[in-house]
Amino acid sequence: MLRVDTYPTHEYEGIKIRRGKALPFGATIVPGGVNFSIFSKHATSCELVLFKKHEQEPYAIIPFPDEFRIGNVFTMMVFDINHEDIEYGYRMDGPYKPKEGHRFNENKILLDPYAKAIAGREEWGEEPDWDKEVQYRSRIVLDDFDWQGDKSLERDIKDLIIYEAHVRGFTRHSSSNVKYPGSFAAIREKIPYLKELGVNCIELLPVFEFDEFEHSKISEETGERLMNYWGYSAVGFFAPKAGYAATGKYGMQVDEFKNLIKELHENGIEVILDVVFNHTAEGNEKGPYISYRGIDNKTYYLLTPDGSYYNFSGCGNTLNCNNPIVRNMILDCLRYWVSEYHIDGFRFDLASILSRDQKGAPMVNPPLLETLAYDPILGKSKLIAEAWDAGGLYQVGSFPDWGRWAEWNGQYRDDVRRFLKGNGQMAGRIIQRIQGSPDLYNDRGPIASVNFITCHDGFTLMDLVSYNRKHNKANGENNRDGSDENYSWNFGHEGKTDNPDIKRNRIKQIKNAVTILLLSRGVPMLLSGDEFGNTQFGNNNAYCQDNEISWLNWDLLEENKEIFEYFKQMISFRKRHPVLKTEHFRTAYNASGYPEISWHSQQAWNFDFSADTLTLAVMFAGAAEEYNTKDDQFIYAAINMHWELHGFELPELPEDKNWYVFANTGMNAPEDIWEEGQEKKLNKQSEVLVASRSIIVLIAK
Repeated sequence: MLRVDTYPTHEYEGIKIRRGKALPFGATIVPGGVNFSIFSKHATSCELVLFKKHEQEPYAIIPFPDEFRIGNVFTMMVFDINHEDIEYGYRMDGPYKPKEGHRFNENKILLDPYAKAIAGREEWGEEPDWDKEVQYRSRIVLDDFDWQGDKSLERDIKDLIIYEAHVRGFTRHSSSNVKYPGSFAAIREKIPYLKELGVNCIELLPVFEFDEFEHSKISEETGERLMNYWGYSAVGFFAPKAGYAATGKYGMQVDEFKNLIKELHENGIEVILDVVFNHTAEGNEKGPYISYRGIDNKTYYLLTPDGSYYNFSGCGNTLNCNNPIVRNMILDCLRYWVSEYHIDGFRFDLASILSRDQKGAPMVNPPLLETLAYDPILGKSKLIAEAWDAGGLYQVGSFPDWGRWAEWNGQYRDDVRRFLKGNGQMAGRIIQRIQGSPDLYNDRGPIASVNFITCHDGFTLMDLVSYNRKHNKANGENNRDGSDENYSWNFGHEGKTDNPDIKRNRIKQIKNAVTILLLSRGVPMLLSGDEFGNTQFGNNNAYCQDNEISWLNWDLLEENKEIFEYFKQMISFRKRHPVLKTEHFRTAYNASGYPEISWHSQQAWNFDFSADTLTLAVMFAGAAEEYNTKDDQFIYAAINMHWELHGFELPELPEDKNWYVFANTGMNAPEDIWEEGQEKKLNKQSEVLVASRSIIVLIAK
């Protein structure tokens, strides 16, 4: 029996069609054909443009009859087409009145905003044919992947140890020894490594389709091509980047990425995506027509009264995120990645833009952020904000949260860097950061704070201790780009050195950094490669460097095995001690008989919170009954960022316990850190001597 709604009612140049379903937007496979649906409030007409794959000219251009428009949605079912062999786009006609916000051009073939796969950049770095009028085409995806029972892991955010990585840079270097360097498939080969390190969440820099040739040019400094390497400039929000897939040239990027996610989940590793909804790749008034500009410019972008683009993103345009249409598009997008890709969470680039109204002003209760916080499909997803934007809106500690949003804690990064460097007047601030930043998140708890010292944007950890200043000339901007406030210190020599004392001090400082990070309450995030001393040679803004500046050099894993082993043991230590991962701020005495967290100076129980000091100690005391551990947990860390040795009086323990040394950054491997059960009993239980610029971590047994 033939269903009525799958029977063609019209024919156009031999192609059978009928009025389609308005929802969902995009191209959806239906019995006998494909349903196409696209929104435009201000377009006067729309045409569907169909191509055979890889052919230059369309084989059909089908106007939407007036009766195929439902409200502001053009929708049409097209019958008897092979969805695996076509690409498509749209042509919209309407007013061209830039001062009123309209930029329609009936000659432009436009990308479907809801395209689930995009053609045009199938292989990374393959020079496009710039003479082609249409650089990107929409493709149709059949969501039939066999997940074999996989689902999002839904691990509690307090238990995460996040590992930030760039898909290409993670394995592109020849030293990575993978079959398909720089791809989703290559990350699968590194899963045993991630498990050995101990991280349980990987946060991927943008994987939505973008154009690595955007603003590409040859560097006058190096002669190398500069690329849009990081990808913070989406062409399409629903499509994974084909150039990141070893199978992208065969159109299999969707399955390859899903295979990676499934295997990461099988190994207990969550996946967070870095998403960029604050702007698009269409740029400013001089930018290209790709999608939104030609579909409904006035709806999708924040525009000034004279029709030009607000630029709160620093990238030419700003998406009109709190317009209901755009808000729903973002919600549809995130729901799609959660439901169809089993993504565990999202980090939102320049998220403060998402709190601006349609005139660009900050809102007290931004509807988009509230919608995402309460959405049922996103109900178990992590939502992490980069709580600032390029327009000067800085919301660290005040980002609208509804009990759901966490934040990249930029103050944690800066304060820990300054304290490690030995800057004065930091003791009070470092105390706040280690206990989860109650000065910022008192009403939300430590898990609102994603703690990091390094990320993709800025120095690597090795560069933080190797360079006093940035070295970005290779970027072709005369070293003007990138932050000048790095709070770094090179220990007396700029860059790589053979001086054994400087090398030893740098390694010690790296250990100090990761020790503080993994002892701090909140959610720790590591930058990939920091665990083996990866360097970007002093470049603190490698957004355009698709070369050995940005690629992880895996040879350093063997050279800096000491750093890797220290990271691995610190990660394992954090996992074993739930008192470090509490969701609440507590200083009161608990069932252990001690305060859950207490601060000490060189004298136990005697800390002057007004002191300008580079020495302090913290003790965590976790009651067994609260944390479901066999015994009460006691952890004591003596932190000495002074340039001289200092002794620390130790707090007394219950009579049945003694202090044991777990870590001592002042010692060389293998006596710098001990595996569980191998910790060394402290000879003198009343005092510990801490070398200059060192940290000693003790546990009670």
